[in-house]
Amino acid sequence: MKRPVLVLNGPNLNLLGRREPGIYGELSLADIDQRCIDWGSELGLDVTCRQSNGEGELVTWIQDAQGAYDALIINPGAYSHTSVAMHDALRFLEVPILEVHLSNIHQREAFRHFSYVSLVAKGVICGLGAKGYELALTAVADLLKGNG
Repeated sequence: MKRPVLVLNGPNLNLLGRREPGIYGELSLADIDQRCIDWGSELGLDVTCRQSNGEGELVTWIQDAQGAYDALIINPGAYSHTSVAMHDALRFLEVPILEVHLSNIHQREAFRHFSYVSLVAKGVICGLGAKGYELALTAVADLLKGNG
């Protein structure tokens, strides 16, 4: 039986492929979601992907993940740097949390160098584009097998 994993994407990620492709790449979010589903299946994971521009909706999905998913991968977008509410909701989860960013947030504006999500994440992958999601799924599969 495949292990359920939730992949959440935050604000503006619905514009991937059209918004600043030099920073975020040319793949659409639908392309990334499909890659996550396909790669996850190879790893024995049942991946569900969601995106919202709304902080409250993301917080609700994080809360609802408890008991429904075995792991969470999250690209919180700009909420990484501002959302105490997401931080608090993530602290409630008793599953591995991995944070993903397409760009290297440490090479960008100073306000992007800090992430409230990083404080509660098992690991952070940034700067590797869409490949970061695949690496996060691989890490989750290993963690769920007790290898990490």
